[in-house]
Amino acid sequence: MTSTEAAAIALQDNATLWSAGEISASEVVDAACDALVAGLDTPALRILAARTRAEADYDVYDLLPPALEELGLTFHPAAGEAAQEAVVRALARRMLAGDLKPWELTFRIHRRYGHELPLTERLAELDDEYDILEYGDRTVDQVDAEVTAEARRLAAHPRVPTEPEGIPGVGDQGSSQSR
Repeated sequence: MTSTEAAAIALQDNATLWSAGEISASEVVDAACDALVAGLDTPALRILAARTRAEADYDVYDLLPPALEELGLTFHPAAGEAAQEAVVRALARRMLAGDLKPWELTFRIHRRYGHELPLTERLAELDDEYDILEYGDRTVDQVDAEVTAEARRLAAHPRVPTEPEGIPGVGDQGSSQSR
């Protein structure tokens, strides 16, 4: 994965998590700065990255959608199944990056969606498994391994474009991958 692709995924994940109330607006601004450093560069992204932490809470709501649009990324408003699935995939990538422990991923997913979202049913079941470890024959390491495998499956799709369309200086014009 190229650094621009990783930065685009991180920006979209942070946008998704911010929209769902999982992270602060300043973390979105930090991801915008990281995207610029990685080589993604659009007018709206520059404006977003220039926000201070104090301005972020007020400005991200208006600045984020155009920045994502210019990069060919998708903004997921907080409601709807697509947004829920985007949150799950973003949290799975955070766990794989070491920002969450496996039990934290299952706990957050289970608390947020219960057993209602088909995509996360296995994670909700694994959260229940953590609760009954002392009564069964499984170990924490075994459940952690299964959570990690499920997180890898969830994080694998969808992908954002490696080289967003129409952005001068970022790849070939018109070259993109499917999401």
